[in-house]
Amino acid sequence: MSVTAPRPRRGRRTGVAAGAVLLIVALAGCSGLGRTAVGPVTYVTEGEKTVSVNSPSVKGCHRMASSGAFEVVNRTLIDMVLYRTGDCTGGGTTYVATTFTDVKAPPSLPWRSYRFVH
Repeated sequence: MSVTAPRPRRGRRTGVAAGAVLLIVALAGCSGLGRTAVGPVTYVTEGEKTVSVNSPSVKGCHRMASSGAFEVVNRTLIDMVLYRTGDCTGGGTTYVATTFTDVKAPPSLPWRSYRFVH
């Protein structure tokens, strides 16, 4: 007498495979929704206060403290541009690559906002 193991049902295997594919597609579709610049942006204000923002969104313009910043450290994985205005417009920008620090020249205006290059 021989004993054979029951064969898995084809429908169950197909359902598991379809579920796995659906999960992968859902994760891929949502991955761009909350993209962040992984790591901190740290800056020192004119009043010598240190501010650190951890993993800010890569989208949009980010305002700094109202007094502005004279030193900015970019420890994120994405390059950034610093602006002298609070709305990321105008000239006199400064490009700060990932893992770099920039310090403003004494007679120049402080930075008031930043945007990521992506």
